[in-house]
Amino acid sequence: MIRFGMLQFRIQAITAAVTLAAFTILLAATGPHLASMYAADGLDSCHGSSCLSMATYFTASLARSPYNVVFLLSTGIILLAPAVIGLFWGAPLIARELETGTATLAWNQSVTRTRWLAVKLVIGGLTAMAVTEALCLMQTWWAVPISQAVADGSGVGVAQSRFSQLNFATHGITPLGYAAFAFALGVAAGALIRRTVPAMAVTLAIFAALQVAMPLWVRPNLAPPDRTVVPVTSLGAAIPSETGAGGTILTFYAITIPGQPGAWLLSSGPVNAAGQPVSATPAACISVEGTSPSPGANQAASPQGATTGPVAFRGCLASHGIREAITYQPASRYWRFQLTETAIYLALALALAGYCFRRLRRLS
Repeated sequence: MIRFGMLQFRIQAITAAVTLAAFTILLAATGPHLASMYAADGLDSCHGSSCLSMATYFTASLARSPYNVVFLLSTGIILLAPAVIGLFWGAPLIARELETGTATLAWNQSVTRTRWLAVKLVIGGLTAMAVTEALCLMQTWWAVPISQAVADGSGVGVAQSRFSQLNFATHGITPLGYAAFAFALGVAAGALIRRTVPAMAVTLAIFAALQVAMPLWVRPNLAPPDRTVVPVTSLGAAIPSETGAGGTILTFYAITIPGQPGAWLLSSGPVNAAGQPVSATPAACISVEGTSPSPGANQAASPQGATTGPVAFRGCLASHGIREAITYQPASRYWRFQLTETAIYLALALALAGYCFRRLRRLS
């Protein structure tokens, strides 16, 4: 039965092999030159804070090169691979047998329905997981210079933290869980609906909905977040602004977290000395410009005699006890999140597989 199952799976296996070969050729042909660009920009020998400017220059130059397209293309392939597997490998597995009438022949031989489905699920599921994780590992190898630039502090263009939605879903071990879930979801949808095309549509809808819900509502709560309160003057990358009549409404969002490189910033906002959220600009700071000034604006004097501009505005806020409260997940929790999310998807895949066995016994 195992040999017969592998024979029936040959078309999917050939398609996967061709995809992997093309993916490997693309990354192998461009990877060495990408690494040489990283070395040529001096990042191999830099130390400490001097790496930041070099890393920023390196990642900014990628935005004007074909490597930006290669990165986005390879990322897109990894993101789409589980959905394609669920649609074209999982959904037809049982539904096609029922539609074509071959189920009667397949399930009335010496091989039981349970064994027939078990072999199909093992072959298809393991292949799906192996293919998706292979794509992930190859792209991770190719993007090592970009990852190093992120570690050096760059956040320009494709150089995003490991917690960013695109990077988290295409690196580590989560693609393995996505593939297993998508395949099991397709099989379960086919067993329930008994029609291939509607099963494919349901598979795509559910998988896409979960892929949106997970990073927005589930992943941030996989571990209790850390909180910190920092001086507004330490947030050089933050952009304060004043809105409303007379600039009385204060908006201040952090972009980076001092002392926490690579952390996942969940939320931030200004608070007063008592730790209470603040939404109003202190009266003394209203006349101090909070947005990017025009040339020479930093030298202009306000009615209070202070210079204006973003730096002066932050200083004014700090003098009135305004600080920035930040909620975040530390970078050290990356693999904890990877393992937890993968376990969730694998558990869902096993539950769907169990449903398939139960459903198959009831099908006539």
